[in-house]
Order: sequence, then C-alpha cells, then structure tokens
Amino acid sequence: MPGRQELPSTLQRSPEKAQRTWIEAHDSAVETYGEGRRAHQTAFAALKHTFEKVGDHWEPKSRKGPSDKQASRGAGRRATKTAGGVDANASKEHLYERARQLDIPGRSSMSKKDLVDALQKASGRQSAKARKSRS
Repeated sequence: MPGRQELPSTLQRSPEKAQRTWIEAHDSAVETYGEGRRAHQTAFAALKHTFEKVGDHWEPKSRKGPSDKQASRGAGRRATKTAGGVDANASKEHLYERARQLDIPGRSSMSKKDLVDALQKASGRQSAKARKSRS
C-alpha cells in the first residue's frame, strides 16, 4: 500500500517535508522488503535522521544524523530499543528545552537519560490524546 495511505497520525500533524521523507522511505522499503513492519521501521529510521518527535508531531532537528543507537545501526540488524522519535543523541540542553516546551515536571534535576525517557512518555501521551480526540 502506498505510504500516503499508511501515514501515521503523528506525521499527519507534522510538516510536509516530514511526511514526504516518511512516504518516500516507506514506498522504497515496500519495494525492497514488501509491505509490513520492516517497511514502517525503515521509514521511521529515515525520518529520525532529520526530524524528532515532539509531543504529538515531528519537528526538524537542528542537526542531521541518527537519533538513537538503533537508527545508527541501519536496517537489517538485530533491533535494539529505540528512543521513540526523541533525539537521544542531542545535547542535554536541547533535551531540557524540549522538556520545558512539553512542561515536564522535575526536568531541572533529570539526567540526560531521564530526560529522554520523560520526553518519550510525554510524546506518547500527547499522541494518544490527539488520536483519541480525532475519533
């Protein structure tokens, strides 16, 4: 199925460039691997090189590159835990600013890992809330 019809809701609320990146990577992956989970994972891996998940949508990153260990490994390798779209390779200051933007309590005393975890949870909650309100 073409990527435009498979577009996740978080990307529907994101900039056109993020949507195009995901759709093109998805469609290419479908040609290579077939429809399914691997095509979606490949599309998200491509997206994470230039965008990061903030709340219920994706925003451009200040620098290009993989967002976590899994994204830097490439497709076809044994999967490891991802940061769910959070740019885990960003500076602690950047993560703190994202946490401030999402009004995460206790952010000033969090470690970098704690900030990544809190951002991931907050983004997941906002995405679920946005999906629910569309129903």
